[in-house]
Amino acid sequence: MAFDGRYLKGRWFEGRDTGWKWAWRSLWQQKFGGRNRNVPWPVSENTVIAAPSRLEFHPDDLNNFQSFGQYYNNNNGGWIRIGRGSYIGPNVGIVTSNHTIYDLDEHDPPQDVTIGESCWIGMNAVILPGVTLGPHTVVAAGSVVGRSYPKGHVVLVGNPARVSMKLERHPDGVEPKVSQEMLADQAGE
Repeated sequence: MAFDGRYLKGRWFEGRDTGWKWAWRSLWQQKFGGRNRNVPWPVSENTVIAAPSRLEFHPDDLNNFQSFGQYYNNNNGGWIRIGRGSYIGPNVGIVTSNHTIYDLDEHDPPQDVTIGESCWIGMNAVILPGVTLGPHTVVAAGSVVGRSYPKGHVVLVGNPARVSMKLERHPDGVEPKVSQEMLADQAGE
């Protein structure tokens, strides 16, 4: 097949046909149609990946490239790193460099974007250059994240995104839960 074998394994290919359907569908539009031609893994025709060689993710998270309208803009030298188990919703934009304010033909220097493990980036959210999100960070739909939250375990909401809720770990150490202290704050106690 025309894709790198490292990406054709994992949970979407073992005992399921979902990954193979993505690969077959993507093969035609990527290798013969032109969009995302240089991407070595299956990508939806509605997703744009500017520089796949500077995008890191775990093959089990191949689903992050099958949604409608995702935009991974790292074509000016920046890296995008997506932690294992994270989910990137439809129409999300992740950007490592912006145009300069005074000359739209010029770009600011690139800044890497890192999304930690088990994060959830909601529909229509935008992650701006230089942002680092720690594990178990939830970005609400439509939010614009312009600063880092490296410790994670928070829910970010708005434009600009701000902490709406802090999350704690369950006793098993894996899944986050809502902090009781945060609930008390929200209830006005």
